Amino acid sequence: MARFRRKSCITFIALVLLVLIVTVVLKALTPEDSPFDDPVGEELFLERRNDIQRKNEKTPDQIKMNDSVQSERDAQLEATLKKFPPPNYYLHAFYYAWYGNPKYDGKYIHWDHPQLPHWDFKVAPGYPQGRHSPPDDIGANFYPSLGAYSSRDPSVIEAHMQQLRTAAIGVMALSWYPPDMKDDNGEPMDDFVPLLLEVAHKYHIKVAFHIEPYKGRDEVNMFTNVKYVIEKYGEHPAFFKYRTNTGKLLPLFYVYDSYLMNSEQWAKLLKHTESNSIRDTPYDAIFIALLVEEKHKRDILTAGFDGLYTYFATNGFSYGSTQRNWDSIKSFCEDNNLIFIPSVGPGYIDTSVRPWNFQNTRNRINGKYYETSLSAALEARPNFISITSFNEWHEGTQIEMAVPKTSQTVYLDYLPNKPTIYLEITRKWAAIFGGERRKWQD
Repeated sequence: MARFRRKSCITFIALVLLVLIVTVVLKALTPEDSPFDDPVGEELFLERRNDIQRKNEKTPDQIKMNDSVQSERDAQLEATLKKFPPPNYYLHAFYYAWYGNPKYDGKYIHWDHPQLPHWDFKVAPGYPQGRHSPPDDIGANFYPSLGAYSSRDPSVIEAHMQQLRTAAIGVMALSWYPPDMKDDNGEPMDDFVPLLLEVAHKYHIKVAFHIEPYKGRDEVNMFTNVKYVIEKYGEHPAFFKYRTNTGKLLPLFYVYDSYLMNSEQWAKLLKHTESNSIRDTPYDAIFIALLVEEKHKRDILTAGFDGLYTYFATNGFSYGSTQRNWDSIKSFCEDNNLIFIPSVGPGYIDTSVRPWNFQNTRNRINGKYYETSLSAALEARPNFISITSFNEWHEGTQIEMAVPKTSQTVYLDYLPNKPTIYLEITRKWAAIFGGERRKWQD
C-alpha cells in the first residue's frame, strides 16, 4: 500500500511538472502584444474568429449567391452612374446635414425652425413669432420632394448624391461644427460624416468642409479642429483635396463668417512666419475666407488666407455678393495670388423664418435669376464656382427638388417647370464652365 502511494505521488508530481513545462513553452510562444492582452483586442479576435467560422459554415452555393448579389449591385450602380454627366470638381455646392425627423432623430430638427423676431423691438410685434410645426408646416417657403427628411436617413443621403450627380456637381461643401457642437437650432452631426463620405464616394463626389462660426472659435481651437478633420477623414477617398500652383495636394476649407475673428488672430494660424502656424505642418490646407464688405479684402490678405468666397445668393445684399463687383474682386485676387470663388444661387426668400425680411427676397423668375448669376460668375473667370445652396431650405436658396404642397401653410414651387429644373440648369452650366476653363488654360 505504501509503495502504491509512493508511485501515485511520483506520478502526480510528474504530471504537475509536465503541466508547468507546457505552460512555460506556450507562454514563450505567445507574443506580448497578443490580442488577449487587452479587451478590445480580444473582442476583435473573437469577431474575426466568428467571421471565419460563419464563412466556413457557408456552402459553396451560398458563397456563390453572395458574390452574385454583390456583382449585381455593382452592375446596377455602374449602370446608374452612366446616366449622370461627369462630375465637375470645380463646381461646389453648400450642403446642410442639420435636418431631423422623429423616425431617425426622435424629433423634428430645423424643420421646426422658429420665426425670428425683428431686431427693432418696436417693429417686432408686427410680425408673427413662434415655431413651425412639421411635417405640413416647415420653416421654409418651398417644400422638399423628400418631405421633412432626416439628414441621417441613408435613403435621403443616397437621393441627395444622385441629385448632385444629376447636376454634375463634383464637390459638396458640408456645413460642419466640431464634435458635440451644433448650431442654435440643431444637434451635433459629426458622427454621421463617415456615412456621408461613404455614399459620396460611391457616386464619385468629393466632400469639402465648410467650418461654421462655432462658439469660442479662435486660432488655437481652429488648429485643433482642422487637425481633427484631417486625421479622421483626410485619408478617405471622398475627402476633397486640391493641387496648388506649387504642386502640393491640400484639403480645402471654407470658413464661414471668418471676419468675426480679426486678421491678427488669423495670422497666428495662417502666416508662415508665426511660431504656432498651421503652415508647413501635416495639417496645412487651403483656407477660403468669406468676403462680405469691401474692407474685408485687405483683412483677408493680411490674415494669410488662400482665397475668398462670397456665399450669399442675394445679388446686392453685400459687397461680395454684388455681381457687378466680381470682376474687380477677381483682379484683386489675381494681383495677390488668391483663389476667387464667387457664389451663385437660384434666388432667395427667408420670410418663413424671418417674416419681416421681404427686402432681400430675390425671385427665381423660373430659373432666369440663377442663369444670370452663373453667367456673371463665368465672366469673372473664377478658380471655382460655389452654389448657395444645395439644400438651405430656410433661406430658399436650394436647388434640391421641391414639389407643390397643399396645406394651411402656403408654399412656393418650381411650376411650371419640373422639380428637377435647377439641377438641370446646374448641369448645363457645369458643362459650359468646364469648356470655358479649358479655354482659359490654353
